[in-house]
This record gives sequence, C-alpha cells and structure tokens, in this order.
Amino acid sequence: MADLPDSPDVFLSESEVLDLVMRFLVGHGLSREQAAPVASSLAKAQKDGCRSHGLQRLPGVLDTIAHPRFDKRAEPELKDVTDAVAQVDARFGFSLPAVERGLPSLVAKAKALGISMLAINNGFHFTALWPVVEEIAGHGLAALSMNPSHGWVAPFGGGKGILGTNPMAFAWPRKNQLPYVFDFATSAAARADIALYKQQGKPLPEGWGLDADGRPSTDPTAVLAGAMLPFGGHKGSALATMIELMSSAMIGDRSSRQSQAFDAGAKAAPCHGELIVAFNPALLAGGSVTDDSEALLDEIARQGARLPGSRRYRERQASEKQGIRVPGLLYSRILALMPD
Repeated sequence: MADLPDSPDVFLSESEVLDLVMRFLVGHGLSREQAAPVASSLAKAQKDGCRSHGLQRLPGVLDTIAHPRFDKRAEPELKDVTDAVAQVDARFGFSLPAVERGLPSLVAKAKALGISMLAINNGFHFTALWPVVEEIAGHGLAALSMNPSHGWVAPFGGGKGILGTNPMAFAWPRKNQLPYVFDFATSAAARADIALYKQQGKPLPEGWGLDADGRPSTDPTAVLAGAMLPFGGHKGSALATMIELMSSAMIGDRSSRQSQAFDAGAKAAPCHGELIVAFNPALLAGGSVTDDSEALLDEIARQGARLPGSRRYRERQASEKQGIRVPGLLYSRILALMPD
C-alpha cells in the first residue's frame, strides 16, 4: 500500500481494502461467514467512489455488534416457501450473509419461472443495495431490491419522522456491457450523506430536512435530530410508503418505526427485512427484449443524458488503475479502532 506524499488520502488495492475490513470485523468478534459479505460490499462501494456507503460505515459497525440482540456468529436459515418464493432468516446477524445464502435459490427460480422473490428477515442492514442487484444482473436477470430503515423521514406535508429512508435498487442486464443500475433512497438524501455534510462542516441543500420543531433547516446537526424529507414531495413520499409496506408488512418484518423501537437507543444499524425480486427478461419476452432495451439505453446516452451507474463505473476503472482512494483521516480512524 502507498500513502501519497502530497495528499492526506491513501490508495489501496482491492485485496488490501478487503484485508483491512476483514481484520477489523473478525478482530471485533465476527465470524468469517458474517464478515466476508460485509467486507465485499464496503470494498465495492469504496472502489466505485460511493464513499457514504464505503469504509466510512465501518466504525459504526461497533455500535451495531454491541446491540444486545446482534449475533456475531449468526448462521442464516433458508426456507423455500413456494416454487417462486424463498425466505432467509438472518437470525439477527447482518443481512448480507442472508442475502448471499438466498441468492442461488433466487436466481435459479427466476431462470426457471420468469420471476422469483427472496425475503430477508431479522437482518441488521447498513450497506448499499446496488452490489447485489448488479450481481443478479450478471446472470442475465433484471432485479429489484428494497428495504425500510428507521423512522427518520417525515411524510410529505408532515413534520415528524415516520417513514424510513427506504432505498430501492434496480438492475437491468446489458449485452456486452455492464448492467444499467440505479440505487437511491426515497429521502432527499441518504442519512450517511447528511452525516458527511456534518463532518465537513457544510450546510445542507434546501429541502433535505426539518429541525426538531418541524421547520425547514440546512443545519445537518438539526436535521439529524429532527426529520429528513422525501425527494420529489408527494411522489417520493408515496414511493417510500410503498417500500415500507412491501418490505415490512408483506414479508412479516419490522417497519421503520418498529425497527427504530427495536434499536432502543443503541444506535445500531436498522434491523428489519429486505425484499429482492428477480425477473427473467429472455423468458418473459421470448428473447427479443435485449435488442429493444439496448436501443432505448443507447438513445438516452446519445441525447447526452447520464445513465445511472455510469459514474460508478468510471470510478471503478480509475480505482483499478490507481488504487482505491481512502481519506487519510478515515484510514487513521479505522486503524485506531483496530483491535490489538
């Protein structure tokens, strides 16, 4: 690994990032089975320049694994519900090991039947959704993923948090190209982005949040203590509510309000469910969908519009050439929290 002399940042290879995260997680008591999927997701986010979902989230793991219900050695349990539906109980470990356990079943069912669903229950979740849907797209499938969080977001017209940031990710397979992928919170910004503004001492853009009295605020500290806002007004609020219903009530898991109550002030990652749906375009469209979809995406690009995922792919290429950038202060903090 090399530390650039004219920069506070460090540049690490992907294997060095994975080793750093694994030493941190396993050193703090996680089983390798729990740690490995988390390390992979954080490394992918950091490699793709998604710093809010990369190594910045690693120190917060300590609060999560200190939660009285968290199981550092949890072994996810897979259950086939129907020919098209499977469930994995994360058993109060991280959600990603449960996702990893259920993905082969999800992919096989979607290829055979055209559509399949995977419900993840009782998982502590704090990572990005896009790495999983991108992986599913690598099998020639389209994928949709969603989950609640904590009741941090006020509904449109309201003043108090009740909805989650409720992210949603989608991936579409492409011919001889990386898939079309988007991943965004239904709040105006991810909570981690607001935390970044706080760390940097910067005011938030207008429309991101409210203070504790329900008044619009650009102070990140006030918004973190108050409520976030949905993007797009009533439209984002409706999407957040849809995700709330489909990834909590529909799969028999906690809503954002229930997840927050379950946390009981521990400041752990939210513990809830996740819904992943996979589709087989070739089966459903008789094999002709790929050419039509390529024409659509090519036309969007020709008009100069940015295709979601394109920035991440550029960052990924840059990281493969120069190494994965890690802010120096964050790197030092991680090393300081590393167990002896």
